Amino acid sequence: MPAHARARAAAGGAKFLDPAILARIDNLEILARTVVDGFLSGLHRSPYLGFSLDFAEHRPYMPGDDIRRIDWSLFARTDRHYIKLFEAETNANFAVLLDVSRSMSYSSQTVSKLDYARYLAAALLFFSNRQRDRVGLVTFDHEIVEYVPPSMKHMDTVLHVLDRATAGRAGSFGEPLMNIVERFVRKGILVLISDFYEEPDRIMSSVLPLRARGHDLIVFHVLDPAELGFPFQDPSGFEDMETGQQIPVIPERLRADYTRLVGEHVRTLEDRFTANRVDYRLLNTSEPLDLALFAYLAARERLSRVR
Repeated sequence: MPAHARARAAAGGAKFLDPAILARIDNLEILARTVVDGFLSGLHRSPYLGFSLDFAEHRPYMPGDDIRRIDWSLFARTDRHYIKLFEAETNANFAVLLDVSRSMSYSSQTVSKLDYARYLAAALLFFSNRQRDRVGLVTFDHEIVEYVPPSMKHMDTVLHVLDRATAGRAGSFGEPLMNIVERFVRKGILVLISDFYEEPDRIMSSVLPLRARGHDLIVFHVLDPAELGFPFQDPSGFEDMETGQQIPVIPERLRADYTRLVGEHVRTLEDRFTANRVDYRLLNTSEPLDLALFAYLAARERLSRVR
């Protein structure tokens, strides 16, 4: 069964994954918990759930842990309480790299690209924190705007930073990602969320050093449905979201060339990321978040087996 069909089956059409409905929730922590709990509930009900629960290691029992997960056979040998950990629960450094450049503010509907990216980032961070990962966050435009290093104690901080993230300045990948490479020395899982408004060569030369450092890299390419389909009808002036330049456009004459160029850009990025063992997923901001979460979970499953 294709990944998108499995994702739909897993989520069961859950309404709370709809970005337009999520926009009504003004508390990012509640939003993240709602998305993650609903998604995982859908996964557990799904007959297509294929993720393993292979045993990985033990850790000492901590107050609040479910006593049903205590390894009693090990207790009989050591007289100590240990919890069984499985592959999906082993600790890792996990960080979201979020593009907050001006173009991310675009929206043709209820939710902007930045809002959609914030919802996704919050859900992924919440999920990873629940898995006892050390979570961190970087927001960037043409430079690093805010940096929260990965830690098991930083969940409240990353949600606060996400909540106040705004898209106001022009962006580029070169300088901020070079600085990110220098800050993330310990190998981990990095999720890059952006609309990738830059030439593929520049994007790859900026992003791939993260992969070269040994990080497991997952990329989410966030675009508005109007950017994908160019549904505009009336001649008007279009503004470049990064430069502010006004361009007179007759949509009917431009539509075919525009959609072809966007398609080529997306295919080029997907091919080049995939060739460099980077998980790539195109996201439409009108679509529920289940596709993104399923893609992440599938990628994490693969990474856990090759790490």
